[in-house]
Amino acid sequence: MALLPATLRAEDDSSNPRSVYTMDNASSGNSVLAFQRAANGSLIPAGSFATGGTGTGGGLGNQGAVLLTHDGRWLFACNAGSHEISVFAVRPDGLLLTDKVGSGGRRPLSLTLHRNLLYVLNAGGAVGDADNITGFEFQAGKLFAISGSTRALSAGSTGPAQVSFTGDGEVLVVTEKATGIIDTFTIGEDGLAGGHKMFASPVPTPFGFAVGRGGRIFVSEANGGTANAGAIGSFEVSDNGDLAAISSAVATMQSAACWVVLTRNEHFAYASNTGSGTISGYHVNADGTLQLLDTNGITGTTGSGSTPIDLALTRDSLYLYSLNSGNGTISAFLVNADGSLQTLSALSGLPAGANGLAAR
Repeated sequence: MALLPATLRAEDDSSNPRSVYTMDNASSGNSVLAFQRAANGSLIPAGSFATGGTGTGGGLGNQGAVLLTHDGRWLFACNAGSHEISVFAVRPDGLLLTDKVGSGGRRPLSLTLHRNLLYVLNAGGAVGDADNITGFEFQAGKLFAISGSTRALSAGSTGPAQVSFTGDGEVLVVTEKATGIIDTFTIGEDGLAGGHKMFASPVPTPFGFAVGRGGRIFVSEANGGTANAGAIGSFEVSDNGDLAAISSAVATMQSAACWVVLTRNEHFAYASNTGSGTISGYHVNADGTLQLLDTNGITGTTGSGSTPIDLALTRDSLYLYSLNSGNGTISAFLVNADGSLQTLSALSGLPAGANGLAAR
């Protein structure tokens, strides 16, 4: 099936609100929670919008369950309990549900979009099925499953964490926590994934990752949650799906590095340390190598017992947000020109099972 040209508007569409989104992931009925972002970065509740599906009520060990398009016009959400994907149109007055489809597997927990091609990562192995990726065509607010697009991972149950396209859309990357494998799949003109390759992570438990230009990815390595043994690695992904290390296992000096984001200019990367309640910042050199900003690995703090589980940067990379399952908060930080983080007021009252984070 030939993919149609992208139909999304330019990302600076002023009709789209500056907002932050997460999901309550409730097993009784999943909803996207919207928060308006004020000029100073603070968040104000802006409504709850039912997905039409259900969540799991608990942690998913993932990155990317809520996905906002670059232009801010559309939002996708995983319904891990009912095995579905919901699509919303983003409007100045809130979200409008435009579609809900089966995910092509069970327990969807990560989404990625390039132009009008969307792939979902299903962690079916955790619920008696098998892990896979499945592709969809996105047009006019609707998702259409691509026949024959489902692909298996390295094994039936791998503890998968994230799926994402490389910047040019030529390769899909998947991280597997339980096996320590990073998968790559090349994408054909028909949108089908092929050329499956598997690479062992230099450090156990590859988790979330951020995608940069030139085929680079920046991967968190939780190292099984061993105290003060988390790390970040940078890699180059070739057009044929080969993976080569640039900076291997650069320590965070903190515990359970699990989620990664990259500033728009690609000068800085940030990792949330779930076991430490901290955020580690890195300077990204021109060649993709990494250098820790703070010798102790603490660039920002989300608090004792906060358990940060996801990160999101605004499109201008001025504000960084952290979803914290331990105390039901979203921490907010101002990103300074030198990469340092200035703590802002946090938002509280989120359910413990909240999952996914996207910002504009």
